[in-house]
Amino acid sequence: MAVRIRLKRVGGKKKPAYRIVVSDSRSPRDGRFIEEIGYYNPMTDPSTFFVNQEKVQEWISKGAKPSARVKNLLEKTETNT
Repeated sequence: MAVRIRLKRVGGKKKPAYRIVVSDSRSPRDGRFIEEIGYYNPMTDPSTFFVNQEKVQEWISKGAKPSARVKNLLEKTETNT
């Protein structure tokens, strides 16, 4: 089983918001997930992003791989903090 840290889309039509979730890579984008570890809202100005860093490190140490977009968001927050 390949575990990924990725975005799950929530919100309405033309108003996307996302949850950062840990899920099996075979499950659909908005399907089952193992754990929710944060959120991202690109519609606010500036965009809102929060993630539990301890949970991210825990899952990465267990072998989870972040998606390209999540990896980009995590790198941006590391430089800002």
